[in-house]
Amino acid sequence: MSPLKQKTADVAGMFYPADPQTLRNQILAFQNFSLPLCSCESRAVIIPHAGYVYSGQLAASALQYLDKNAANIFIFAPAHRIPLEGIAVCDYDAFETPLGTLAVNCEICDRLRKDFGCKLSSEAFSGEHAVEVQLPMLQMHLPGAKIIPLVVGDTAHSTVCEILEKFWEDRKNAFIISSDLSHFHSCEEAAEIDSTTCNMIENCATEDFSFDRACGATAIRGLMDFTAKKGFSLQRVGTHNSGDTSGDRNRVVGYGAWILSEVGMNKFIKNYFSDEVISICHGSIESALRGEDFTPPNIRPPLEQLGASFVTLKIHGDLRGCIGSIRAYQPLISDLIQNARSAAFRDSRFSPLTGEEFANIDIHVSLLSHPRKIAFKCEKDLLDAITPNLDGIIIRDGIFQAVYLPSVWEQLPDKNEFLASLKLKAGLPRNHFSGTLEAFKFSCENI
Repeated sequence: MSPLKQKTADVAGMFYPADPQTLRNQILAFQNFSLPLCSCESRAVIIPHAGYVYSGQLAASALQYLDKNAANIFIFAPAHRIPLEGIAVCDYDAFETPLGTLAVNCEICDRLRKDFGCKLSSEAFSGEHAVEVQLPMLQMHLPGAKIIPLVVGDTAHSTVCEILEKFWEDRKNAFIISSDLSHFHSCEEAAEIDSTTCNMIENCATEDFSFDRACGATAIRGLMDFTAKKGFSLQRVGTHNSGDTSGDRNRVVGYGAWILSEVGMNKFIKNYFSDEVISICHGSIESALRGEDFTPPNIRPPLEQLGASFVTLKIHGDLRGCIGSIRAYQPLISDLIQNARSAAFRDSRFSPLTGEEFANIDIHVSLLSHPRKIAFKCEKDLLDAITPNLDGIIIRDGIFQAVYLPSVWEQLPDKNEFLASLKLKAGLPRNHFSGTLEAFKFSCENI
């Protein structure tokens, strides 16, 4: 039997402490400071790969969600050191860190070479910090797990998506996308660029997602495509930049972390943040009654993602206001604050809510999916495309527009009456039809 081939650490003492006890204590401090947003587990994360002093805390905050039953961890890292065509796997049996060794799953590496054309290259891993900085934290979080390090060079992001699809079926596999965000802009410029990047990641918008936004752009795009195909969502854990630590705010590097949820964004919010959503709406209305602005004391990162909501107010079961957004154009937290106040004080069907009424108010929130345009040539086609009790419907013809949430099916269960009533709400005749009439459907998660 040939001796094991182990890769020695290249950046210990530079990107993270070389002394084992100092390193262990630093990671423990990161873990102890990382309060989980919710109780979910994830099998895929996007985390930064800078020095621990800059991004270690953020990386640990996301890694805490990585499924503790995972036995194999794929690490997709960008090629920083050498020009590389395609994706490289290593011929090492293990990687060393000050905390010991991590075994490589050589069998999976062989499958990647055979099935996906990955190249065998030790050189690609020489000095590659984007792989190495993840390893000590993995040793602390998942001791005993094997790794599959991949260095991603000039290749189509579809290859990353295909690898994810192939190996996702085995729930013992988990995935790390190693990437920083924007590089060497002023703090203000970086904040603007990274904000747009966050929205692109969370909406799986791969077009124009370039290396100017993230050094691991190829692997992130592959994960975004995979996420969209599965109907999953990428949930933000946090963002910051190097200026927050170094004090140099003229040339900063941006960092962000996300976890993959196996449900859509709105379902994720409903599952884990329902109480907080209602509390935000309640606080927004209550502060408005006092004539005060409202800022929640602790804004959770998933609520900073773009979102569309309708806020419905009821008193003893009777409607007392309902205002919302058809499309996501601002952070969900802002949308909730704004729509709660509008439902209470700006719904033209009602007088402004009073303090006495507020004591009896029930708040309901609908989180809307992105509207999908319905293709139809006649009204029958339109009706056939609508699913009662599931679809919310938007119609638009010129300046006339109206929306019904899926909850309206409770009062109007007949599709013909539902559509006719929606036309009347838009200011159109109930039998209106024209070549310029447009319709969209969406779904809701109700809180």
